[in-house]
Amino acid sequence: MAAQINPSILSADFARLADEAEAVKGADWLHVDVMDNHFVPNLTLGVPIVESLSRATDTPLDCHLMIEDPDRWAPQYVEAGAGSVTFHVEAAAAPVRLAREIRAKGARASMALKPATPIEPYEDLLPELDMLLIMTVEPGFGGQAFLDIMLPKIRRTRELISRHGLQMWLQVDGGVSAETIERCAEAGADVFVAGSAVYGTEDPAATVRALRAQAERVTAGAAWACGH
Repeated sequence: MAAQINPSILSADFARLADEAEAVKGADWLHVDVMDNHFVPNLTLGVPIVESLSRATDTPLDCHLMIEDPDRWAPQYVEAGAGSVTFHVEAAAAPVRLAREIRAKGARASMALKPATPIEPYEDLLPELDMLLIMTVEPGFGGQAFLDIMLPKIRRTRELISRHGLQMWLQVDGGVSAETIERCAEAGADVFVAGSAVYGTEDPAATVRALRAQAERVTAGAAWACGH
């Protein structure tokens, strides 16, 4: 299985977003953290910036909405050019309806879970999704330390995906780096968001390639990936 690396522009220079997108050329997706200072205690960017960024790069945009009322706002990010839109289940009023609307507009539908939110109550929703995001830090700020206690949750989620025979992706976001990516891959993740671990290096594009190689080495021998 191929591992995907999604550099997070939360760690990029916001005054040079087009250049920062080019700096990670070869990444699978560009991860865009949208925060509203309500669902999380931070404010980042919104629809106009996503629209501009989508015109400035060929790398598809993976928008992670850490906002209240995603049922209202998520479809606008598809219209702005996002190829994948992630909403938080804790904030969504009608997650199935929202996932279907995102898909109907032409994007991949993804659902995120905060660290304290268990996956099991949402098992029946999995067929409606293209990706599930397990937060490995509390959402709201970049540069946080990886929470190892999320590894069992990643394993349980991968088991549920396999049990239902789904081809959905399992993304992790928060503290992903060369020191933690292999543990995430072994547990079952195949899409990795990395912010400061990529943009904090001298050659972000080379770091993306190195992280992908690390994850793929582990995935190739992981028990969950055998026969996938």
